[in-house]
Amino acid sequence: MTDTSASPVLQRAAQAPAPHAHILPEDGLAGTLVGRAWVPGDVPGPAVIALRTDGVFDLSRHYPTMSTLLDTPAPAEAARAAKGQYLCRVDELLANSQPNHIGQSSTRNAALPWLLAPCDLQVVKAAGVTFAASLIERVIEEQARGDAARAQGLRSQVVGLIGESLADIRPGSEQAMALKALLQDKGLWSQYLEVGIGPDAEVFTKAPVLAAVGTGEEIGIRADSAWNNPEPEVVLAVNSRGAIVGATLGNDVNLRDIEGRSALLLGKAKDNNASCAIGPFIRLFDAGFGLDQVRTETVHLRVAGTDGFTLRGINTMASISRDPADLVAQTLAAHQYPDGFMLFLGTLFAPIEDRDQPGGGFTHKLGDVVTIQSAWLGALHNTVTHSETAPPWRFGLRAFIANLAARGLLQGAAL
Repeated sequence: MTDTSASPVLQRAAQAPAPHAHILPEDGLAGTLVGRAWVPGDVPGPAVIALRTDGVFDLSRHYPTMSTLLDTPAPAEAARAAKGQYLCRVDELLANSQPNHIGQSSTRNAALPWLLAPCDLQVVKAAGVTFAASLIERVIEEQARGDAARAQGLRSQVVGLIGESLADIRPGSEQAMALKALLQDKGLWSQYLEVGIGPDAEVFTKAPVLAAVGTGEEIGIRADSAWNNPEPEVVLAVNSRGAIVGATLGNDVNLRDIEGRSALLLGKAKDNNASCAIGPFIRLFDAGFGLDQVRTETVHLRVAGTDGFTLRGINTMASISRDPADLVAQTLAAHQYPDGFMLFLGTLFAPIEDRDQPGGGFTHKLGDVVTIQSAWLGALHNTVTHSETAPPWRFGLRAFIANLAARGLLQGAAL
């Protein structure tokens, strides 16, 4: 379930004096990379940016919002064609977007821009239980009623009965329905198995519009959670027409004890202040990158604790039980998204390594630095804190629109 070997990017990161310096994809600036940055000035505010070999360019005069850019007929071509206003060198932006350790004063240069979550008006959605391995862990969470101490014994019992070979079962198929009948007969049917192998995917709203944090920001767990973990995922960028136009990385922070008590507590387990990280930027689909690359991408996770503990894992998209395009279609089946949406695709990764004592499993500690990295999409870095003490989310839709107006970006512009 987890991988003890890090990717070359993570190995270099672990050895370098500045361990979070690697944010770009392995092919550097070869792709069409767009994002959002906080730009200082007379009226500071969030700007849509393009990362190019000759620098970082503000595209806001062309596209006031990321939603606007993604809604163009060919977003990658539009991003490349827009001249934009030069802001700084790429390395200056990345250096100014590094995470700080808990308790340390900020090293951010207020005179330079820094990265934000790359989405703005898009609704942030997430698909759950899309991998067989994580499906088994969800069943264990439910059976353990959120008690990490009971999980190890239940894990052996559940795997002994249903095995670990669910990846070959197509959700909604006759084979899946036969397995459902068998598990019901054994008294082990679960709501997680329903969405894992049944015809309907679990799709929920992960965070309010504009509430996601970007790379370098603190990411929050609730102070009353004693069993939680990161969820490294690929996140699709989908425009108002339902077209998948790009991808990025995300951390769908999971409070296992709270959701394990009851699936009806999903909102409390998933949607908290600073509990959703997306970034570092969106890689737009172009001639060299598309959905086929997403389908075969491998996402690497590294958690480095202040206690010296290190956790590594992988999320292999080739192992997903539902195709990304199907998850988008199910999201769109009975709803419209006039500003587009971001869709977390779920994760294979569910940590079971013991951190403090045998049988205790893994849970976060304050100060953990979480790195989520992939070859095509770069690296997302965040430091764990409590949701209650993370910087409060105050820049909502009214503040965003007022800021755009103050910067003169609303005259004749479509948001």
